[in-house]
Amino acid sequence: MDTTTIFQRLLDSTGLFSITLPQVVMIVVGLVLITLAIKKGFEPLLLIPIGFGCILSNIPIAEISGPDGLLGLIYRFGVQNGVFPLLIFMGVGAMTDFGPLLANPKTLFLGAAAQFGIFFTLIGSLFLAKFFGFDFGLREAASIGIIGGADGPTAIFVSSQMAPQLLGAIAVAAYSYMALVPMIQPPIMRLMTNKEERTIKMKQLRPVSQAEKIIFPLVVLLLCIFFLPMATPLIGALTFGNLAKECGVVNRISKTLQNELINIVTILLGLAVGSQLSASTFLRWETIAILILGLVAFSIGTATGILFAKGMNLFSKEKIHPFVGAAGVSAVPMAARVASKEGQRYNPQNYLLMHAMGPNVAGVLGSAVAAGVLMSIIP
Repeated sequence: MDTTTIFQRLLDSTGLFSITLPQVVMIVVGLVLITLAIKKGFEPLLLIPIGFGCILSNIPIAEISGPDGLLGLIYRFGVQNGVFPLLIFMGVGAMTDFGPLLANPKTLFLGAAAQFGIFFTLIGSLFLAKFFGFDFGLREAASIGIIGGADGPTAIFVSSQMAPQLLGAIAVAAYSYMALVPMIQPPIMRLMTNKEERTIKMKQLRPVSQAEKIIFPLVVLLLCIFFLPMATPLIGALTFGNLAKECGVVNRISKTLQNELINIVTILLGLAVGSQLSASTFLRWETIAILILGLVAFSIGTATGILFAKGMNLFSKEKIHPFVGAAGVSAVPMAARVASKEGQRYNPQNYLLMHAMGPNVAGVLGSAVAAGVLMSIIP
């Protein structure tokens, strides 16, 4: 082998001579996600692993996100098999306080109303399939619609069961919009409310006993077992984590779920989701359509939560701040934080965080129930 051949092979093995324009575009996308996480504070625990995974998956030659690459192996084990979503739900349950929901049970309806985006987007997916030739059947449409619940683990679990070929795009859309709640929701919240509604002040919530908090996850699980068994994996994981937190006798388990377990799984899940942002799989019309449908679903879920809160105010003496309705999407706890922050923008003395946590955690239950319903009725 002569010197020229050796030199040529050396050049061919470098990224400078192997990288393609689509890969460069996706590396820039990864850098943008990391920048938003660091500079703007948009869900850094999600966006930094996703953004870094995006960069790694677009490195030429290395095939890090390929079937035998590190990210590919993580994706196949934890995402495709539905393991990570259930572990995440255990951790979420251990970090969730259902007290605000129990203190003001009517906010459960706000969490339910915010799931309307799921079913609207299901219909929208079938519309695209019929008139624009996308390969979306009823199972694919249901998987895309779940993005509207703004619950990444639920979206991954449903798509892994019903439309595994769309799993990557759906996972990216779900987690991207969860992370971008502070950018997406505020314009919708301002557009759909007037000055008087934005200054509504809510009363302090009543204290909730430990007994109520212990009984609640058990009741939810039993209801799920009897009426919606298909949702039991998600609801079961969530209620197990919550019971471990509230019972007070398994603190080691509770702390592990809240810290070590959910942190490790979040890192692996973020990298796995980012691995699906490779140029070859992401830069397709089908993926773009799913991203657009996901944004529409999330926006409609936000809007219907606000509208339902305004509707409840017509029949209730104690008014509900419409921004609290926007927290019905299950992006916990970011949606509740956004509702609180926007409320204080118009009334600095208005503290909506605990009120918003009610529909926020109700949204987690609502998206899991919606997932169970879809998996039950769609063959």
